[in-house]
Amino acid sequence: MAKLYRCEICGDGYIGFNPPPNCPFCGAHVEYIKEAKEAQVNFDINLTAKDRAHAEHALQVEISNSAFYMCAANETNDPEGKILFKTLGKIEAEHASIWRKVLKLGAIAPGTDACHTENVENLKESHARETRAIDFYRKAASEADHPRIKQIFASLVDIETDHLHLSEARLK
Repeated sequence: MAKLYRCEICGDGYIGFNPPPNCPFCGAHVEYIKEAKEAQVNFDINLTAKDRAHAEHALQVEISNSAFYMCAANETNDPEGKILFKTLGKIEAEHASIWRKVLKLGAIAPGTDACHTENVENLKESHARETRAIDFYRKAASEADHPRIKQIFASLVDIETDHLHLSEARLK
């Protein structure tokens, strides 16, 4: 019988017979996907100044990366690259949505980042963007004052590392 699952990182639900290996919305690993009735999801966080600054920076990173990936999905000269970049764009937009909820913001303006037509150039840019995000998220997780903020940043390190490995594999 199918069950209702919920991702503890983004809060989105999933219906299936088993939890997926990764959240289909934000990419969180399976340890964050619980039966909905058992999931602990909270975006109502009393942010310290440091956590707020890190969340605001993370929001901008995710908006920028989503815009880049959506541009790359439209412009790249490789059919598989189009699929990859569209998928990454959706995931990064979901990450921006997480920070929007944490920061209690309404609608957020999309980014306007440019991209390349050559797939290899987009893959190199993807690699650089994911590396910067991982470095920042790792630092933000280690400095986080609130356990929920630490949890989100730690999960994003894992997710962005998955993205990094995708670009590395395609650059070889």
